[in-house]
Amino acid sequence: MKKILLALLVIGQIAYAQDQKTKDTTKTEELETVFITANRTATLRKATPVAISKITAKTINEAKATSAYEIINKAPGVLMVNLGNEQHMMSIRQPMTTNAYYLYLEDGLPIRPMGIFNHNALLEINQFNLQNIEVVKGPVSSLYGPEAVGGTINLISIHPPVTPEFKFGIQADQWGYKRFQAAGGATVGKIGFHIAGISSLQENGWMTYSDYKKDNLNIRVDYNINDKTRLISNTMWGKYNSDMSGSVNEDAFYNRTYKSTTDFTYRKSDALRTRLTLEHDWNDNASSYITVYHRDNKLGQNPSYGIKWNPVVKPTTASGEVNSNNFKSYGAIGQHAQKFDFLNTKIVGGALYDYSPVEYWAYLLEMKAYLNPGTPGKQTVEHYEITAERPDVKLSNYTADIFNKAVYAQLSFNPIEKLVVTAGARYDNLKVDYNNALDNSTGTKIYDKPTFKAGANYNLTQYTGVYGNYSQGFAPPGITSIFRAKPGTGGTTGKPAEFYYNLEPATFDNYEIGGWLSLLEGKLNFDYAVYYMAGKNELLSVRLPDNTTDYRSVGETRHKGIEFGGNYKLSNQLNIRFGGTVAEHTFINFKVSDNPADALQNLNGKEMPAAPRWSGNSEISYYPNWLPKLRTSLEWQSVGSYYQDQINTVKYAGYDIFNFRAGYEWKGIEIYGNIINLTDKLYAYNVSRGNTTTSQPTYTAAAPRTFLIGIQYNFSLKH
Repeated sequence: MKKILLALLVIGQIAYAQDQKTKDTTKTEELETVFITANRTATLRKATPVAISKITAKTINEAKATSAYEIINKAPGVLMVNLGNEQHMMSIRQPMTTNAYYLYLEDGLPIRPMGIFNHNALLEINQFNLQNIEVVKGPVSSLYGPEAVGGTINLISIHPPVTPEFKFGIQADQWGYKRFQAAGGATVGKIGFHIAGISSLQENGWMTYSDYKKDNLNIRVDYNINDKTRLISNTMWGKYNSDMSGSVNEDAFYNRTYKSTTDFTYRKSDALRTRLTLEHDWNDNASSYITVYHRDNKLGQNPSYGIKWNPVVKPTTASGEVNSNNFKSYGAIGQHAQKFDFLNTKIVGGALYDYSPVEYWAYLLEMKAYLNPGTPGKQTVEHYEITAERPDVKLSNYTADIFNKAVYAQLSFNPIEKLVVTAGARYDNLKVDYNNALDNSTGTKIYDKPTFKAGANYNLTQYTGVYGNYSQGFAPPGITSIFRAKPGTGGTTGKPAEFYYNLEPATFDNYEIGGWLSLLEGKLNFDYAVYYMAGKNELLSVRLPDNTTDYRSVGETRHKGIEFGGNYKLSNQLNIRFGGTVAEHTFINFKVSDNPADALQNLNGKEMPAAPRWSGNSEISYYPNWLPKLRTSLEWQSVGSYYQDQINTVKYAGYDIFNFRAGYEWKGIEIYGNIINLTDKLYAYNVSRGNTTTSQPTYTAAAPRTFLIGIQYNFSLKH
């Protein structure tokens, strides 16, 4: 660590020397990107004391991605884990996890209300409607509230163009995937609009039982009332229906026998989000906005991860579930930003109110397990069959009214030249009024907490700057966890159902230093961050022998690492982008059982599972002068080894894969092709197993080499 910090200091001194040498002879250029997410208003990099990355429209357009993970993984320090058919997990300053430690935003507004986190929320996103993506790493709870812990991803939609623009196209691969997409917009008088739609279809893929269909439509209308006031309407409609092929066993994985153990699991999502924003600029130093919004989401599934099977106790029987999680939201958020001449001070303050009624139920499926040959107790399942649906046996059944109230404020100022100090605070009050039909109880759960952050940027020269910050994170348990019957209770066990009413919110303290620099007249740009984050009451999913999940929110965890990313423009033909993270995620004082007979008592000192110490994504792009409008790129995605289980007995080796992309545009017609997994490497996105000696690993297999081709027509009156 000391050597790395010393090297960064030396580079900073080189940048300072370059500045002194050239400041009188070289024209000052804008070397920074403007960010919105880190401070809720447009802010330059040199005034942003956090680790933040921006994925530009150029990068998004050239990726021609079928799923969001192909784009988001280009941000340094981010590993978005593909679970198939646009389903996903995330790893930002956390292991690869489905926990509610990430906040997903559309134009600054959370996709889900607090308390109803879904790790698959980004499958609802329309990739053809993205202007850019901003990724903040580390807690920003003081601005955006609970769940903004590991990271925040803000998907910024395309604004209405000044002149008419239109594009449409199709793309397909050899595994039965195809997508039609179209978008267009214009500004006529005071009204601007932009409409984008996609329709994706997967049939008869490389993995059995892996079909899906997705349709999305986004509509934005801007009404410029006058030069100071704007009314903006955004509407998103999405429909998603997917098979859930799940994971495969070890033999099937290494033999490339990609056969699902089920032919009945599924996930369905219907989503509608609409918002209306009134913006007003009072003068050059003051602006305000108020947004009212509505969400309507229905998520139904027969999840593959919900299948419970014990190879020792009942090897030929299993159980599953059907569940439904439906909610609506009605809310408003208002904000005011004010600048003052004194110390170049800027204050941002706002308040939020959100009311979200939710209904959730889950019932039992009885199943038969057909086994592969093998040693008794260590066999694997060839396939499952539903023997009985039991809607009379509820595994969970509740309604709840969720009320979220919050106020926040942030202050930044320049006490001396080149120094920017930032401080922010937020208070959240999350109240859940519930009715649990399984134990006929009603009650109220309240999770409230103030969170703070403080940071400073010191910009030594126009070519380099450093920052430091302290920030707090806060994540209440998801209510689906609270009202899930504990293993061994409820259902057909004969024991009264017990619930997780005592789960506590997880809290985090994050300490971070980092910086940025620009060398070679802006051709080489580099960002870095070193962080240490301590978690308390972090929600842990303990995987039991039958694949049942037991929850714990006691104990402590430690997360520390180094993130870096950069871009080197060798010439106008050749560009190199690089980035990665070295991290360590550890259980500290984490007791998981009070029963002396249990083999697993405490996870103290163990590395967290699914936590690679290294991950990175880099790319070299070539734009030849001899053939303008041609682009090619070679991308390297790397994931290091990690433990499959919580007791650190078995590791997965990780993987390195390469992706190649090329495209050519002629008179508005763009033809492109992507080769994903160029070397046809056998690898898995995720590998996990239980903590017992009989536990068998399960592999979320990645696709073999995939050839994607597409054609797109781009029309614009812009000169």
